[in-house]
Amino acid sequence: MKNFFYNWLPVFIWAGLIFYLSDQPGLNSGMSAFWDVFLRKLAHAFVFAVLNFLIFLALRGQEFNYRKTIVWALALAILYAVSDEIHQGFVPEREGKIQDVGIDSLGIIFSSLAQIFFWQRKKN
Repeated sequence: MKNFFYNWLPVFIWAGLIFYLSDQPGLNSGMSAFWDVFLRKLAHAFVFAVLNFLIFLALRGQEFNYRKTIVWALALAILYAVSDEIHQGFVPEREGKIQDVGIDSLGIIFSSLAQIFFWQRKKN
C-alpha cells in the first residue's frame, strides 16, 4: 500500500492542480488576445504532458510491461483531459472545448513519444 501511495501521490496532486485551475472563472493573463490564447494553449499541452508522465511513472511502479504502461498512461491522461473540459463547461465564464482536448492530447502524445524515444535509447 505504501508503494501505491508513493507512486500515485504526484498524479493526484497534479490532477488536483489541473482541477483547481480549471475551476477558476475567467482566467485572463492581461496580455494581448493573441498571446493570452497562445500561452493558454501551450499551458494546456504542458500540464497534460506532465500528467501523462506522472501517470506513466505511477504505472511503472505497478510492474506493468513497458508498452502497456505507455498505452494506459496515454488513455488515462486523455480521459482526464476530456473530464477536465466537461468540468470547465460548468464553471462560470469558462467553456469546455473539444479543441482543448485535442491540444491536451498533443501534449500527452508528445510526452509519450519522448518516453518511447528515451526508452529506445536506453535499450540500445
